[in-house]
Amino acid sequence: MPLAAVSAVLAYPAGEFHYVGTIFCVLALVVLGRLVVGEMQGRLFVRRILILGGGRTAAAIIDEIESREHSRYVVAGVVTQAAPKTRTAAERWVGRLDELTDIVGRLCPSRIVIAFDRREQLPLAPLLESRVRGVPVEDAWEFYERLTGAVPIEALTPSALIHSHGFRNGNTSRWLARVMSVTSAAAGLIVLLPVFVVIAIAIKLESAGPVLFVQERTGKDGRPFRLYKFRTMHPSQQHHSEWVQDNEERVTRVGHWLRRFRADELPQFINILRGEMNLVGPRPHPVSNQQLFVERIAFYSLRSAVLPGLTGWAQVRYRYANTLEEETEKMRHDLYYIKNRSLWLDLWILAATISIVFRGSDMSVMRSPARLQRRGPHGACLSGGVERLVSRRRTRRPVRVT
Repeated sequence: MPLAAVSAVLAYPAGEFHYVGTIFCVLALVVLGRLVVGEMQGRLFVRRILILGGGRTAAAIIDEIESREHSRYVVAGVVTQAAPKTRTAAERWVGRLDELTDIVGRLCPSRIVIAFDRREQLPLAPLLESRVRGVPVEDAWEFYERLTGAVPIEALTPSALIHSHGFRNGNTSRWLARVMSVTSAAAGLIVLLPVFVVIAIAIKLESAGPVLFVQERTGKDGRPFRLYKFRTMHPSQQHHSEWVQDNEERVTRVGHWLRRFRADELPQFINILRGEMNLVGPRPHPVSNQQLFVERIAFYSLRSAVLPGLTGWAQVRYRYANTLEEETEKMRHDLYYIKNRSLWLDLWILAATISIVFRGSDMSVMRSPARLQRRGPHGACLSGGVERLVSRRRTRRPVRVT
């Protein structure tokens, strides 16, 4: 076959040879590129994870890694002093803690994750030797945070957050975020003014009621402010649940399209110019829900440490919340943003938001990630039955507009 290809090339006239040569070079580069990329993905980009611990926390991390279609991590094995009790960890058990040095030498992991559900006697000497040899040793919740883009709030204590990296919300970061927000909002109001007029006319023609929907929301430091949106529902004198799924029958035809392309949020450029919001940040919740969320969602009050946003990390990584459990999931993403916020993260969120808006799709309807277990006051994991009971109680309580 190669000889036939060479003969075919040599048979071409000299003047046309460079065309054939170019084609062959391009094909060769494409094939070589695919081989190189595949090799890099297979050996360079995939990280082998060795997990210390065989309980629910370890199982949650394993499930999270192996449920991803294109994960850059692979579980090299699980190490515990006794055989793990969970099936997920037991199937990947490679040895005891006192054999850790030999296991590391045999499996050559890229990272060691400590994922014990309760206090254990750590093999400090092998861990220190691995760390010196360039193998990072990481706590389970830190690894889980980087893996999922969400902070496992049920698995954390206040002291763990205090001693964690991140939360670099200095004056420079705030100033850059504010300048970008004000500039974008002012430009958006000027450029989109004709669009605003068309939307207002469409809303008035379809249904009676105001063009704008105004609602009290919770802003920075817990201060309430009036948030503006284009009205997307038929007005009602009754109190309704805040969940989106409970109000679908009230959505107008114009409102459906406004929601699909997020155009109903555009009047919040006014809130940005008034200093009540930024372009990127946690979405502001209704004041009527504030006390409930503070009581039921861990670390919820930390959301008010920054200005709320027109879009945010939770919006592009998750979906609209319809239960208290889903609000908790969004809080995991919001806390990740507050902890890791930067200009580059803001730009990434804006790019993802623009892509979602132009596609007219749901705000990244993602699966719920595997959960790290809720911890008690001493770090011990609560039983699955208790966790399910807490989730049921949270979900059942209705949220009402005042």
